[in-house]
Order: sequence, then C-alpha cells, then structure tokens
Amino acid sequence: MTWKRNVLVVANLTAGSDDLIAHLQCKAAADSDRSTQFTLLVPATHSAGGREAATRSLADALERFKESGLEAEGMIGDSDACLAVSEIWDPKRYDEIVVCTLPLGSSKWLHAGLPERIGKLTGAPVSHVVSRPRPPEPHVEAAPPHESLGPILAPFTVLGHTEDPATSH
Repeated sequence: MTWKRNVLVVANLTAGSDDLIAHLQCKAAADSDRSTQFTLLVPATHSAGGREAATRSLADALERFKESGLEAEGMIGDSDACLAVSEIWDPKRYDEIVVCTLPLGSSKWLHAGLPERIGKLTGAPVSHVVSRPRPPEPHVEAAPPHESLGPILAPFTVLGHTEDPATSH
C-alpha cells in the first residue's frame, strides 16, 4: 500500500498563479515513491471580493491544477486566513502547509506574518511562495465598422485625393 502525502495550500489572489503551480509540481515530483494530494484553501477575504470572488478563484485555480497534472480538491474558508486554517487543520490528515502570498509591498498576509503564525498554530512545516496573480484574460472585440465622415468632415476628403498631373490645369 502506498501512502499519499497531503499538502494544505493556502492562497487567495495567487491561487492559480504560475509560481504556485510550479512550486506544487516540484513538491509532487520530489517524492516519486508516493503521490501527493493538495487541498487548496481560499479564505474569502473582504479585500479580495468576499465569498463570490473566492469561489471563482477556487474554481479557476482547481482547473489550472488539473491541467498541470496536480491532484487537488478545494474549499472556501473564513475571511481571516489564520482562522480558516485553524478550522480545518488536522495533523493526521495534512503533512505540511504551503502559503502563497503577493510580494511584500502588496501582501496584507505578509504584513500580518501569516506564514509564521500558521507554523506556530499548527506545528507543521510551512513553506512560503511569493507570487503575482495571473493577469486577467484581455477583453478582445472587433473594431467598429468604418462610418462615413459626415457633412462636417466631408471637405477634408480632398486631402486624401490625388489628381493626375496630366489632366489638371
């Protein structure tokens, strides 16, 4: 019987980031003797759009995890990330924790010392990934059809007109 390694991942705006996925792929590949199961916990923070935004972030991230070959499940947690972890933490279930945040200047979680606080709360090994969120997909739409210049700009159409010098007087 092979044992699974279970990793709790705590992220919000960075949940589907390339940096986080690369880190998790390295974790999964590092222990080739057993498979790794990830549980993504997305706290529904008010500053990041609340429960509705957290639900979208979770769904998008889980889809990216799946596309990247990562075995994962997910859940929405309390708006306080530390409380969210304490509500689901079970040392019999999880082997370690990964916390993914924005860079220092942008991250409220880092200013609050979240990775260290989670480590003290759980006693588990905690790794920290700094990442930028994935940029949103650009909105692309066709250019509007060309409209006539109308009566006001009609006299300027001669500026684009070229005459044959042989026929002009």
